[in-house]
Amino acid sequence: MNVELRKLELRDLSAIETIERASYPTPWSRSMFASELAKPSSLSLGAFEAETKELLGYLIISRYVDAWHVMNVAVAESQRRRGIARMLLDRLFQVTSSDERRGYTLEVRVSNKGAIKLYEGLGFHARGVRRGYYTDNREDAVIMWRDPIQGRAESA
Repeated sequence: MNVELRKLELRDLSAIETIERASYPTPWSRSMFASELAKPSSLSLGAFEAETKELLGYLIISRYVDAWHVMNVAVAESQRRRGIARMLLDRLFQVTSSDERRGYTLEVRVSNKGAIKLYEGLGFHARGVRRGYYTDNREDAVIMWRDPIQGRAESA
């Protein structure tokens, strides 16, 4: 499969919503995505099948003072375990590699072992727990962090 990565646009909202609803028990609303796509402090990347232009997965990131916060990552169920999330995160690290002072952070459900393994493989480390973070079932979230220096060294 040939995958193209590009910035998400408002015209992608319907496809984003379809993947989001199938991926999460408490999905983001269309307006939440539209807001993130319009924010100057956010980055949004989509992975598209090259021939059909079908959205396969996406990544939404917000820039904060000391970190890039991975807000949302999702891949269409039929496309999981094919490296799409890894491709999106690798592109994030490439695009932000000149930002020497910001690391990367995210929260992930403690039960999402596959995602935790992916993030660890990309250099993230557990830094804490947010108790009762997820509103659907009060599940805890693991707070993960990746240092900026590590990100630059790996992309060199």
